[in-house]
Amino acid sequence: MINKLGNNTVDSLISALTSIESIISPTIQILTPSKAILENDLLSVNKSKINSPIAIGHVFSKSVSQTSQKFHSINNAFLFYDGQIPFSIQQKKIMKKESSDKLKKYHTTLARDLILNGEGAFLFGIAEKNQLILGRDPLGIQPFYYGENETSIVFASNRRILWKLKIGNPVFFPPGQISIASQSGQKFKHIKNFTCSSTVALSLEDAAKILFHILDNSIVSHVKGLTKCAIAFSGGLDSSLIAFLTKKYVKNLQLIHVSLENKPEIEEAKKAAKILDLPIKIYQYSESDIKKIASKVLWLIEESDPIKVSIGIPFYWIAEKTKQDDFDVLLAGQGADELFGGYKRYLDAYLSKDGETVRNQLFADISYMHESNFARDMKIFNFHGVDLRCPFASYKLVEFALKLPVNLKMERNPYSLRKLVLRQVGRDLGLPLSIVEKPKRALQYSTGVINALKKIAKKEEKTLSEYIDSIFQNQRT
Repeated sequence: MINKLGNNTVDSLISALTSIESIISPTIQILTPSKAILENDLLSVNKSKINSPIAIGHVFSKSVSQTSQKFHSINNAFLFYDGQIPFSIQQKKIMKKESSDKLKKYHTTLARDLILNGEGAFLFGIAEKNQLILGRDPLGIQPFYYGENETSIVFASNRRILWKLKIGNPVFFPPGQISIASQSGQKFKHIKNFTCSSTVALSLEDAAKILFHILDNSIVSHVKGLTKCAIAFSGGLDSSLIAFLTKKYVKNLQLIHVSLENKPEIEEAKKAAKILDLPIKIYQYSESDIKKIASKVLWLIEESDPIKVSIGIPFYWIAEKTKQDDFDVLLAGQGADELFGGYKRYLDAYLSKDGETVRNQLFADISYMHESNFARDMKIFNFHGVDLRCPFASYKLVEFALKLPVNLKMERNPYSLRKLVLRQVGRDLGLPLSIVEKPKRALQYSTGVINALKKIAKKEEKTLSEYIDSIFQNQRT
C-alpha cells in the first residue's frame, strides 16, 4: 500500500491482512522503506507501532516449501520477493551512499532484472522512501491485483483485501510488467512478455524431442531440493508425463486422485499408477460433500463462475488431502491444454478456420491463463499452505509451444486426438497406449462435479448460474 496523502498506511494494511484466511497458523511480515518485522500474530505487529506511508504486508505459513519467501535490505529500501530469487540477483553488488535519484534508478533496474532472470512463479515489491516498485512473472502464476481509493493505491494477492479497503473493482496486475507507484499515481512498464511469433518448421518427432528436454528441465527446476512431493493425478497424459519424469528426481512421490463416488476414472487412475509403479491415494466424495464445500470454494476463488467453481471444488479436495498426507508441494499439469490444443473448442475452430486463426486463439488463452486458471487454483492451494507448482508453466516451454504450428497439436479430423506433440513425447518415453491415447476430459466432467452441482441447483429450483451466484452474493453482503 501507498498512502497518496503521505499519511501512515500501516494500520490500514494490518486491518486488511485480517481478511486473509488460512487453515495454518500464519506468520506476519511488515516491510517499510526503513524497517522490517516478523511476528506470529497481528497483536504483536500492532505493538510495534510502525509508521510509514509506504508498506508491504505478507501473511504466510512456515512450511518448508515456502522458505523461498524472503526480504532483503537494499540500500535505503527493502525488497520482498515471493519465489526463488535468481542467483544472479543474489550476487549483485549493492550500492552504498548514493544519491536518491541514483538509488531510484538502481531499484528500477533491479526490478527489471528480477523479471528478466526470474523462473517459475514470483511476485516482488521494493519499498523505497517515496515510491513502491512491484512486479510479477511473465505468466502471472501467483494471483495479483491492484486498485485505488481516495487515499491509497493498493496491490494484493486477492480481491478480498481490496474489497475490505472499499476498492470495488480490483484489476489484474499485468504479467511480466513492473509498476512504479508514488503519491502522484502509478505507471506500468513492459519488461518480458510472450509474442505470437512465426512458426518453426519441425517434424512431429523432432518437435517431441525438443519438447521432452524442455519439460524435463522444467521439472528439474520445479523439484530442486525436494525429497518428497505429491502429484495431482487423473491417469491421463499430462499428469502421467509429470509423474513419469518426476520419479527420476524425487524419492518420495504420492499420486492423489479425487472424484465423486464410483466414477470410471477411478479405476483408470489406479491402472495408470500401477503402470508407473507409483503409490496412489484415491479419495471419493458425494453430492453432499459438494454442497458443504461450494461456499468455501466460492469465497476463496472470489468469482461466481460455475465452471471455475466446478474445477475449484476438486482442487480444494486435492489441496486438503495433500496437506493431510503431510506434503507441502504438489505438482499439477495446468497449462498443457492451452499450450498444445487440448480442448475440443480448438479442434472445432481448426475444422472451420485456418491454422493462423487457431494459433491466435491459443495465444489469447495462454495470455489469459493468469485470470482463467492460475488465480483460481493458487488461491485454493495458498489457503491450505500447499505450494502448487506447474511444470508446463515455464517460460521456455511456453515460448516453444507458441512457435509450433497447429498441425503439430491437432489434425483436421473431428475424431482425432489433440495434443499430438505431447502424445508423441509419451510414446518416445515408452508410456502405454492406454495413457498416451486417453481422450481429454475436463476436470469438472471427469470428476462428476459439474453435473452434481446442476442437480443441487435443480433441487433449489434454480439454474446452475443462479445457484452459484446466490451463494456468492450472500458472502459479499
